Amino acid sequence: MNSAATPVKKRTPTDWQGAEMQKRIRKRYGAERRFKFIGLGAVLISAAFLAFLLFVMVGNGLRGFTQTELPVELDFPAMTGGASPSQFEGQNAKANLRTLGVQDIVEASIQIQYGEEGTNLFSTGGWQRVRKEILKNPDIVETKATIYLPVQSDIDVAYKGTGSDSAEAKVAELSDSLSTGFNWNFLFNSDATDPMQVGIWGALKGSLITMFITLIIAFPIGVLSALYMEEYAPKNRFTDLIEVSINNLAAVPSIIFGLLGLAVFLNIFGLPRSAALVGGLTLALMTMPVIVISGRNAVKAVPPSIREAALGIGASKMQVVFHHVLPLALPGILTGTIIGMARALGETAPLLMIGMRAFIATPPSGITEPATVLPVQIFLWSDEVNRGFVEKTSAAIIILLLFLLTMNALAIYLRNRFETRW
Repeated sequence: MNSAATPVKKRTPTDWQGAEMQKRIRKRYGAERRFKFIGLGAVLISAAFLAFLLFVMVGNGLRGFTQTELPVELDFPAMTGGASPSQFEGQNAKANLRTLGVQDIVEASIQIQYGEEGTNLFSTGGWQRVRKEILKNPDIVETKATIYLPVQSDIDVAYKGTGSDSAEAKVAELSDSLSTGFNWNFLFNSDATDPMQVGIWGALKGSLITMFITLIIAFPIGVLSALYMEEYAPKNRFTDLIEVSINNLAAVPSIIFGLLGLAVFLNIFGLPRSAALVGGLTLALMTMPVIVISGRNAVKAVPPSIREAALGIGASKMQVVFHHVLPLALPGILTGTIIGMARALGETAPLLMIGMRAFIATPPSGITEPATVLPVQIFLWSDEVNRGFVEKTSAAIIILLLFLLTMNALAIYLRNRFETRW
């Protein structure tokens, strides 16, 4: 055994002005500054990526809301044989328009003004604008009119600055006549093969129907499940297993729910393929665990004193839950529900599995008719070869982002409007 004992340093009161203490303080402050700079750098990098994404999407997407047009002079009295405006009013207007042959009149006018190759300058469905003008103002058939029609996709892209050499040559030749107008077709049309005629209304309507079905199925079942798990279910191994299963379902990849919808709703129940009903049921399965978890957390946040006070004045268990606990927990439940619905709105994989990637040229009028949704429509347009679909894809992404931002803003409003601070 070593006889030389290690000297014990005597404890002294803290010397805040000592060199050792000042060194430790500088080290601590340095660590805090480094953490602050690292956190600020992370925020700036995230903001830069977000700004780059928005810049690219908005830069490309804004062009999708406009279209290039050429004027066409139409001599209606000479070409319609003296048609009367009364023919294009009332119930028989559309039938009389088909008899009139608007497309032939427009093509003949284009050839007179731009030559034999003039029809190659215009979009294949551009003549439908003349049809709409006649329905809106039947008196036009008694006059000569100049109507601006959308040009071909290649010319439109070249006029906006990103076209091929041949298209740019046509733009240079027609530069005095070309103009830009708002693309109303993009807001009110459905899918089409011509990028100048495509629109998002069919996909937007399909999204609204699908989200409505998802909400009316997932919300009541999810809220009732959360209330039962928190207020009624006994604490045993079975309920623990259910709780773990719900938490696991919330983390399952979305494509698994698509496979489940394909196997159950299409193969077993035989529901119509590509229908909004099947899409809503599939997304309801995916959204329900999120609603249950947010609902349980909201119910759990209600103070026990509320329950005890209600029971103390003679309320039954059900009255306590539905008259006191649920109203106080509803803001949190609604916030979680809207966030879950926003996640479902942006899903593509499960809907691809159930066939909602079909070419839908007519907006759905019911829950069992073929439909598509905005994310799937964006996916389909991004796979097109025609360069005209690039800006339409970005424009559709802008619409989807606005939809998602609206839903998240609504969730924030509901939370701040009805939140109760204990």
